[in-house]
Amino acid sequence: MDLSSINPVFLIASLMVAATPILLAALGEMVVEKAGVLNLGVEGMMITGAVCGFIVAVESGSPTLGFICAALGGALLSLLFGVLTQFLLSNQVATGLGLTLFGLGLSALMGQGYIGIKAPEVFRLDIPVISDIPVLGPILFSHDLMVYLSLALVAGVWAGLKYTRAGMILRAVGENHDAAHALGYKVVRIRLMAIAFGGACAGLGGAYLSLIRVPQWTEGMTAGAGWIALALVVFASWKAGRVLLGAYLFGGITVLQLNLQAAGVAIPVEYLSMSPYLITIIVLVIISADKSRAALNAPASLGRSFHASN
Repeated sequence: MDLSSINPVFLIASLMVAATPILLAALGEMVVEKAGVLNLGVEGMMITGAVCGFIVAVESGSPTLGFICAALGGALLSLLFGVLTQFLLSNQVATGLGLTLFGLGLSALMGQGYIGIKAPEVFRLDIPVISDIPVLGPILFSHDLMVYLSLALVAGVWAGLKYTRAGMILRAVGENHDAAHALGYKVVRIRLMAIAFGGACAGLGGAYLSLIRVPQWTEGMTAGAGWIALALVVFASWKAGRVLLGAYLFGGITVLQLNLQAAGVAIPVEYLSMSPYLITIIVLVIISADKSRAALNAPASLGRSFHASN
């Protein structure tokens, strides 16, 4: 065992990369839940985004086009959920689970001919001089553009929900859709836009896995990342800043366990591999212990179907 082989600077830089797909998916789901909709299909949207982005990037040679198509693929799949739950008033929990199963099966079918193919290289932001600064350079200025896009999205969602009229309307719909409807707001239309945004974010998170993190297509490569993203929304109490912290916490644990494996720590690999998920569950249990606090932070209309005749 050689713990000296673990580089703290590399560890911090790597956790930002490891956290990005979960951060993108969790941020999108937070917006969806703020609108009063519970979409458990994040895993299905992520894996669909992963395969769509990978296929387009490989065929076109453009990772940028791959990310765009991944966002579109995730959004389209989420709109299927939106039509079923907002127009046909199907159960949101059951429909979300069905969406996950559908996404996993669809991605496996679409990706059959792309297993083992390497994704085209993605541009990294290595700014001369700045990226060479000791410690801060590798941590802050040597990542791909999607890492910075995810951070910009956190700031944008936080500011949008808190300070803009559109954000306040969305939160009003999530808190009391009947009152929002009485005031003349189009509840279904607002929720569909939120659902599409959440699907696009999940698709981007999936494409990040297949184009940057791995980078190749592997069936089932999300490996529960969508469920972690769902858990992070609760962990973060539906607040964008806490979603960022939660995603980086999970990313840090993931990277740390990989480094510990490489350092030869005398702990079975299986225990190290399951540690990020186990710690996430423990944190959620601790957070959920205060039921009154959780209830106060959750949108009041979360998971409730809306019909104009109600």
